[in-house]
Amino acid sequence: MGTRLRLATPTDYELARDVCSYGYFVLWPNFWDVRRRTLTRPLELADGPATCVIGQSGGTGAELRVVFDRALTRGEQGEARRQITRMLRLDEDAEHVRAFHAADPRWAKSGRGRLFRSPTMFEDVIKTVTSCNVAWPSTVRMNRRLCEVLGRASSRDAPPGFPSVQRVARTKPGTLRARCGVGYRDQRIVELAKLFRPRGQRPPEMDPAWFEDPATSDADVRTALLALPGIGPYAAANIMQLLGRYGAVPLDTESVRHGKTVLGLQGTDREIMRAVDAHFAPFGPHVFRSYWFELWAFYESKQGPAWSWERDRIAESFTAAQFRD
Repeated sequence: MGTRLRLATPTDYELARDVCSYGYFVLWPNFWDVRRRTLTRPLELADGPATCVIGQSGGTGAELRVVFDRALTRGEQGEARRQITRMLRLDEDAEHVRAFHAADPRWAKSGRGRLFRSPTMFEDVIKTVTSCNVAWPSTVRMNRRLCEVLGRASSRDAPPGFPSVQRVARTKPGTLRARCGVGYRDQRIVELAKLFRPRGQRPPEMDPAWFEDPATSDADVRTALLALPGIGPYAAANIMQLLGRYGAVPLDTESVRHGKTVLGLQGTDREIMRAVDAHFAPFGPHVFRSYWFELWAFYESKQGPAWSWERDRIAESFTAAQFRD
């Protein structure tokens, strides 16, 4: 019989709203069940992958109930709790979200404030790399193929999970290019995995604990990220918000589209990016969340509430053309 865990949540936590808050929730290996309003995905644990189903009943602030498809050791249970807490941002309490609402009251009624992310920093970094210089449907396909080709499943009938650092680090770049469709990103993905790979008893060169430590300054984190292979200004800013550092907007073509379509800005792409950046600057340390939830509300106006988005129907259909007036 599989292990069952219960996780306490912040008093304002709503699973459907807070999972379906950022595009990574429709990327493999995440699966949001629209009918049951549960999140299913494999976690890479010490003794191998384990698939979990996460649900919440009882309303806002109710505990999460997590069911695994195999028994977990005590150590794995602690590891699973840490990964789920990170993924769902259970460490951002109600007071943290209220501080955001004080800066941007537009989102107080809906309660929006948390953004879905991955169980590990490594997965967030690779997902960010697969989202650079490419249309969203290609990002979806790359992540699906990374799981199908390199990921491990907890059983024959279970879906494959996101590949481990060790597996990616020993994969040939040509394999990533040929079988996962990552294109020019192949060598960079392998190099990043090697930086995240544990070194015996020592932490990896890329130590997530340092990046996620509040004592580490945003400036130091940004400098360290920009020194990594394949990480430019957009990717660095996006990884920073995934680390809970919300003080910058990752400017890209979506920012330009949003500037033109929603904010009514005009000019060259570079001019519009600067104007978007200036528009959200007054929100200070909450800049990204103010920007993102405005963007997300626009998506929902076109596609319906995000909790109703079925991964295998909608994920690859998202294109910029859908969001032009």
